[in-house]
Amino acid sequence: MKNRINTLYKWIDDRVHLRDLVEFMGKKYVPIHEHSIWYYFGGVSLFLFIIQVVTGILLLLYYKGSEELAFESIQFIMSKVEFGWLIRSIHSWAANLFVGAAVIHMFSVYFTKAYRKPREITWLTGMFMLFLGMGFGFSGYLLPWNELAFFATKVGTDIPVIGKPIMILMRGGEDVTGATLSRMFGFHVAIFPGLFVLFLSIHLLLVQRQGMSEPIEFEDSPPDGSQRTMPFFPNFLLRDLLLWLLILNVLAVLAVLFPWELGQKADLFASAPVGIKPEWYFLFMFQTLKYIPAQVFFIDGEVLGVLLFGFAGLLWMIVPFWDRKSSAGQQNRLVNYVGIFVVLYILLFTILGYIA
Repeated sequence: MKNRINTLYKWIDDRVHLRDLVEFMGKKYVPIHEHSIWYYFGGVSLFLFIIQVVTGILLLLYYKGSEELAFESIQFIMSKVEFGWLIRSIHSWAANLFVGAAVIHMFSVYFTKAYRKPREITWLTGMFMLFLGMGFGFSGYLLPWNELAFFATKVGTDIPVIGKPIMILMRGGEDVTGATLSRMFGFHVAIFPGLFVLFLSIHLLLVQRQGMSEPIEFEDSPPDGSQRTMPFFPNFLLRDLLLWLLILNVLAVLAVLFPWELGQKADLFASAPVGIKPEWYFLFMFQTLKYIPAQVFFIDGEVLGVLLFGFAGLLWMIVPFWDRKSSAGQQNRLVNYVGIFVVLYILLFTILGYIA
């Protein structure tokens, strides 16, 4: 058996030069310190995205993206296709876990200041992928064409400031209809994946070129050999794969014990159900808008809320360009305080959104 593996490896190596890749990976090292655990969440996000792609392709074999057949096709997948209910449940849970892992990865990069020179572009591509991940969730939410998804999309696309032309672009008309379903289907399976793969390729290339970031105290310390490292291949990679296996088990347990419900088919003429809420990663914004008065001076309350969230998101994205060390070489502690405030704010208003 070993000889066959060696023969296969040599056959592939003669054609694609695997040895060069192995040697390159063998020269990559990962810093070891008290924050090393956060390195793994980037790989977890990638793994969950791969699961979404695989399960999404399987669902696409049976899904019909039209107003008349969308709901019925999901029913068919869940009741007639062998393990169809499981594939759909895994796809839905993986989407939520992906956003969660990406958010944790983003905050770990933020607090360890791994976005600083020369990693500004790495941070920006990561932020774009996070926004696209939320876009995946928003566009995919409508595809079952059930009651909850229909009214959530109606509320989600009727956001002040974005303007009527953009709203019509998203809906395919004045209101949420079958045209909206077709638009969201196109965004979900073509436009967003294409953009995501582009940013992911740039992101992974930059990570390979620049290596894993080190804490600032490591960067400023002399190379006296006190910094511990481990080889990326196979040590770090094997640990990453082990965590992937654990995540896969968690995903399977969630999918089996808490299968994703389908609900009732959307009725365009029905009234909105009571207590409708967006996905958890939009909930803190949704809850904040509920607390803002209808009129703040001369500005509509919802418009003010959307503008503030947009401005805050922009500042967060460009943090590598305004976070600078002081002239004395001190760290900018304001960045840490801002990050702590953001984490606590999101947690508080998300909890309030669930219990309200």
